[in-house]
Amino acid sequence: MSLLSGSDRDLVLYAGYLAVFLAVYLVSRMLLSEEERSAAQENLADLRNRKSSSKLVQTTRPFFTQYVVPMVRGKKLWENRRIDYRRKLITAGLREELTPDEFIAYKCFLIFFFPVVGLVLNAMGFLDLSLITILGTGIAGFFYPDFWVNGLITKRQKQILRSMPFVVDLLSLSTEAGLDFIGAIQKVVDKAAQSPLIEELGQMLREIKVGSSRAEALREMSNRIGMTEVNSFVAILISADQMGASIGKILRQQSEQIRSERLLRAEKEGAKAASKVLLPSVMFLLPAVILMVAGPFILGFMKGGGL
Repeated sequence: MSLLSGSDRDLVLYAGYLAVFLAVYLVSRMLLSEEERSAAQENLADLRNRKSSSKLVQTTRPFFTQYVVPMVRGKKLWENRRIDYRRKLITAGLREELTPDEFIAYKCFLIFFFPVVGLVLNAMGFLDLSLITILGTGIAGFFYPDFWVNGLITKRQKQILRSMPFVVDLLSLSTEAGLDFIGAIQKVVDKAAQSPLIEELGQMLREIKVGSSRAEALREMSNRIGMTEVNSFVAILISADQMGASIGKILRQQSEQIRSERLLRAEKEGAKAASKVLLPSVMFLLPAVILMVAGPFILGFMKGGGL
């Protein structure tokens, strides 16, 4: 005779099912937690290994990537800005250092980071700032990354413009020596000193190797750099390639034109410098010259009048 009735047996059976379910759930949860912990550790190690050209980004990266990026990622509020920031980061040469979401998170993080640092320095006696000024540093923190990136873009574009004639000359010599255009670029990338333009040419070669056409890779390089001179250079190369013209001759002409434009640009900057120097000269040098020339006469007149 059974010790348990039918309802009691069903209750025990359901309790057993519940215990098995809870055991499976707890074991699965433990395994998932271990995987999440390992992934977080790997992500943190990756963040520490990623270098940055900014010490501030390198120092604060673990904080804004772990706590602010999840609040920014996927939000439609930043969709249009995300596209703009992606283009800026690529043009500044930061595509390996920051993603658009990380850049937005960095801007938001500095809104609070700068005032906190200001309060700490105020409390320690290193600064003597009002509360309004300290809170105002949060606004400066939001816009600081934009100034930083724009400065990098300007610096990088100047480096590219400065190295263009030399690189184009090397490409011209390589093509005239018998190499095709892609082979000439590969030779220049392998032998020339590292510079932003060499890095972009290397990226263009990698895109061609993975299946992009020569014209597409050139256009992508032009879009990444974002300079009128490079846009014109790329447009002429694509046109010459499509018409079957001699690339070596085109490169030689482009090198001469780039050097002429650089000379004209230097003369223009020199003319601007002369006009900028004029105002300080009038304000500071002219009074000193007048004093040196007219001073003795004024002193003699005053002495003569005193007699």
